[in-house]
Amino acid sequence: MKYKNLTLLGTSHIAKQSLREVEEAINKEKPDIVALELDRKRLAALLEKERPSIRLRDIKRIGFKGFLFSAIGAWAEKKLGEKVGVSPGSEMKRAFELAKEKGIGIAMIDQDIEVTLRKISKMLTWREKWNFVVDAFKAMVLKKKEVIFDLSKVPSEKVIKKLTSKVKKRYPNLYYVLVEERNKIMAKNLAVLCSKHPKKRILAIIGAGHEKEIIGLVREMLNATKISYSFTMG
Repeated sequence: MKYKNLTLLGTSHIAKQSLREVEEAINKEKPDIVALELDRKRLAALLEKERPSIRLRDIKRIGFKGFLFSAIGAWAEKKLGEKVGVSPGSEMKRAFELAKEKGIGIAMIDQDIEVTLRKISKMLTWREKWNFVVDAFKAMVLKKKEVIFDLSKVPSEKVIKKLTSKVKKRYPNLYYVLVEERNKIMAKNLAVLCSKHPKKRILAIIGAGHEKEIIGLVREMLNATKISYSFTMG
């Protein structure tokens, strides 16, 4: 069987550039399926007019460290989004809306958010928590920025490499749960989509930091099945 196409588009969740690129990619590629870096819970939250905030009672399900990480992450994304005038995840929401309007199939390829947060609660070490306090102090009090880039645009590959290298070094367990493990899950789900729909054009919209590794993983998985395909980056 021959795959028509699998295109990956790397985005930034708070960049206006990503909103434009999502629209352009869907209109240009005319995909049969749009695959999103979301799970059902995160999609539901994006579609809510008033975003549900994480509550103390959620600690029982996701653990204290997962709760804390989610609360701080949501606050940071909101503040950064306010700076550039884009709500976090707007490009994913726009992709979903366009796919619905055009009758395009939609696939959610990410791990359940609660599973991810529970793993963070289980694996985050005291050293990583201390590093987080130090880095937060540098950023908020000392106004020190390790890597400078335009928030309204998708970071370049050089910037992504520098950021991920720093995170991997200072937060190895967090990096594993948030990046490495989820990359494997999303790659597997994309490979399954390709296998089930070999004649359909698939457009996967994922965070730019995941793009390069997922490309390699999907290639390995599809090559292992001895299926021919064409593969492009958005």
